[in-house]
Amino acid sequence: MKSIKTISCYLLAVMIAAGLSSCDKVDYPDRYQSTDGVPTIFGVRYADSDTHIEQAFMEDVICIMGENLRSVHDIWFNDQQAILNTSYITDNTILVQVPKTMPVEETDKIYINTVSKKTVEYSFRVLPPAPRVQSISFEYAQDGEEVTIYGNYFYQKADSPLVIEFPNAVADAVADADITLTSVKVKVPAGAQTGKVKITTASGTGASEFVFRDDRGLLFDFDGTNGLYTANKGWHAVPIVEGIGVGGSSCIMMDASGETFSADGADWHDGTCHFEYWAGNWQDPETYGTWDGRRLIDIVDFTNYGSMVLKFEVMIPESNPWTGCPMQIIFSDVTLVSNGNAGAIDIYGNVLGGCNNTYFNDASISLPRYMWRPWADGMTHTSGKWVTVSFPISGFTSFWNGGSATGKLTKESFANLELFFAGGGTSEGSPCSPIVYVDNIRAVPAK
Repeated sequence: MKSIKTISCYLLAVMIAAGLSSCDKVDYPDRYQSTDGVPTIFGVRYADSDTHIEQAFMEDVICIMGENLRSVHDIWFNDQQAILNTSYITDNTILVQVPKTMPVEETDKIYINTVSKKTVEYSFRVLPPAPRVQSISFEYAQDGEEVTIYGNYFYQKADSPLVIEFPNAVADAVADADITLTSVKVKVPAGAQTGKVKITTASGTGASEFVFRDDRGLLFDFDGTNGLYTANKGWHAVPIVEGIGVGGSSCIMMDASGETFSADGADWHDGTCHFEYWAGNWQDPETYGTWDGRRLIDIVDFTNYGSMVLKFEVMIPESNPWTGCPMQIIFSDVTLVSNGNAGAIDIYGNVLGGCNNTYFNDASISLPRYMWRPWADGMTHTSGKWVTVSFPISGFTSFWNGGSATGKLTKESFANLELFFAGGGTSEGSPCSPIVYVDNIRAVPAK
């Protein structure tokens, strides 16, 4: 399959130079004159080769060959009009770029309209680029469970079905009704394992940016199997519930069913809906221990945090939807807050901030964080199902009040983590009493 081509600056310069050199100095600029009649099309080739083709990718530059081509007024690929430059039209050739917009209706034809408003049709298929596989509704889905894969350029034709390959297993054929340009629904095939998901169309194969059943960068699994099991490493203890988490394991339950969040986040909600992990074990000097109490940077390498994402699974029951008040997601270093006494020294020479509730809304620090407002994107609950959510660390730019933070994150900032509902200074949404289950908090490369 030939890869997508575009006119390079060099090729364009050569074309323009050739056109100018052929101009009569007296008549410059060259006068393009249309002709009468109807064109005859002999075939199509790539602009930079003699290979005859019957299909091309969007944005490819092609050469239409024939006779009386100066009679052409406009050209359409399916129902998308191409941009014509008369400098690249002769009696026998037209250089044109295939439109980059997907057609509403695919006819697999080029429509060539003349100055005299006659139309010549030519069979030619336009292909989108290879699939782009960007995310999946639930990264930890079990075999047989239906998921939605999101991306771009998903399509299939009768002679070229879309194929979805999970690691070690290929999914069953997908019905046309389950495919849109940017999403596809599929059941996880039996035997699927951890790794990249691949989707193949007539345009080629694209591998996922995510890792299915990702086991990298796990910070908290709330089972103590591969990640931390922490009910209370701060001032508040969110409940850890058994048998509800991803795969039937444990998870935390951020429970606001007994109170009401204001839509603007003006209330300060602690207690059972505030998850805190402050590194430390009340030592001086602080060693952080060998398991619980460690700094998160001792578990996951955050050196390239700007190209990483924080991910976790959430489940929001329909009975307790989340319709207002943002969740603040905050990383911090041990000099700002720690699980122990302020002023203690750790084994790295850091003076610890100790337990406090001032660092995260201190304007002089202006610590960056992520403000998550899922209802603003139409998600108020997950119908009682687990879904995967993702937050680029490069997007941790907000302050307590919803404005832009002036502080900066560094590698050392990724020692602690907090999730809680408050602030944001927004009037979006409506008052609510949500329940939000969270599992498998992890930090992984974005791609």
